[in-house]
Amino acid sequence: MKRILGYKCTICGREYPFGPELMTCPHCGEKGILDIVYDYKEVGKTLTKESLAANRDNSMWRYRDLMPVAETTDVSKFLRIGWTPLYESVSLRNELGIKALYVKDDGLNPTASLKDRASGVAVAKAIELGYDTISCSSTGNAASSCAGSAARMGLKAVIFVPERAPEGKVSQLMIFGAKLVSVKGDYKATFDLSKAAIEKYGWYNRNAGINPVMIEGKKTVSLEIAEQLNFKPTDWVACSVGDGCTIGGVYNGFKDLYELGLIDRIPKILGVQSTGCCPFVDAVAAGRELLPTEENTLADSIAVGVPRNPVKALRAVEASGGKWIAVSDDDILATMRILGRTEGVFGEPAGVTATAGVIAAVKAGIIKSDESVTTISTGSGLKDVKNALRAAGKPTKCDPDLAALEASGILN
Repeated sequence: MKRILGYKCTICGREYPFGPELMTCPHCGEKGILDIVYDYKEVGKTLTKESLAANRDNSMWRYRDLMPVAETTDVSKFLRIGWTPLYESVSLRNELGIKALYVKDDGLNPTASLKDRASGVAVAKAIELGYDTISCSSTGNAASSCAGSAARMGLKAVIFVPERAPEGKVSQLMIFGAKLVSVKGDYKATFDLSKAAIEKYGWYNRNAGINPVMIEGKKTVSLEIAEQLNFKPTDWVACSVGDGCTIGGVYNGFKDLYELGLIDRIPKILGVQSTGCCPFVDAVAAGRELLPTEENTLADSIAVGVPRNPVKALRAVEASGGKWIAVSDDDILATMRILGRTEGVFGEPAGVTATAGVIAAVKAGIIKSDESVTTISTGSGLKDVKNALRAAGKPTKCDPDLAALEASGILN
């Protein structure tokens, strides 16, 4: 592919030719996560504001010039991933007292999470390389998205999840026909088992913390945000953080657009974690490397005590001039109600964590009143109905007559 120059290690800086399956830096080992390096001059010949305005493919594949998928790979039959709505806030902006607020609702992707973006690219590459089976470890969303895209395109899927994975996500991926392994342990144990199995049985590796291709799908969320804002991104973009891959992709997407001259600045990125599992926030605050952390949060999608992509995540915040912040599980549950009440967006706990972080950052003076913000809601509340009901409370019970209705007090 002429538009791709090769790989570059995020740790040692060594460069390698672009090959179909180089996962990590041969010199640095598993910690040496790779960047895919594009020839922006070549990409800019075909990807322009004018070409995008004329493009009627309302999916993430409208940006395939910035994706490592061969031109010969037919993606026309894939699930329609991407081009999710970007809502301008009607009420919450006023409550926060900031210049502007937008909500990117990626819970409206085919399997109801942002992870569909990475899985679409993974399935495309697996087909391109002749695999019949794809596999990954996941706290839930990557699993269901991988299973859904694999089912659509006729691939087998073997998925590893921690036994705490919510029933909504487990039922999803099983309906999609995946072979599900529920691991008795945390996310690290789940990842390690999947890695060993993938190596032994020769499946395509969809693990985002290993495979550099995955982040290239995730970055399409920021490409969309920029285009939907007429290439004038907000001052801040907020993203919840678990493994570090998604926030790394958010930054990479804006950086691509900046290098192409399609935007004139990269927005500041707010990385948000739960106080029950915040290895990035703790490490930055203490000025040290990340340490293994307890996975003690109801936001299961970001309950990652040993992040696999720390370099790209830390770079995303530092290079953009952004900040890290942590919010409590109580704040997350409250934000599920706030985002639903004010904007009609139903997010799962990890999905609303970015918005909880924005609320906290405004209170702390990190985000100023004259600044604008985009918050990414990464997954639907239907993924975790148990916690949605915990956030919303119980319905009012009433006998079937008007007197009982009025006596119930619900109309007051």
